[in-house]
Amino acid sequence: MSFKFRGPNASSGMGVTDHGKNAFLELKRKKVHRYVIFKIDEKKKEVVVEKTGSPAETFNDFTASLPENDCRYAVYDFDFVTSKNCQKSKIFFVHWLVSHLLVHIFICVIATIV
Repeated sequence: MSFKFRGPNASSGMGVTDHGKNAFLELKRKKVHRYVIFKIDEKKKEVVVEKTGSPAETFNDFTASLPENDCRYAVYDFDFVTSKNCQKSKIFFVHWLVSHLLVHIFICVIATIV
């Protein structure tokens, strides 16, 4: 999986903080986190880490951490066992989007991932 961090020249003009980049790399390489939830800091115009989940947390813990009335980005490290009894792991990118948001917030969120 390739995860490219856009700088200030991204479509929305938003970049990802160094802490956000490091949190993702820790999840990917070191398995320090089960998930990382990101949010847009509108004042600083950048994507920041809102929460990280420990490796012991479950998918239910992850979904309970997502807000009911706001957008978020997240990465989730899913562990599973194949039919041949091999331990595997896949990282999923989650775009949590609430449909009743104001249009300008919705456009900002969409532009950040494009």
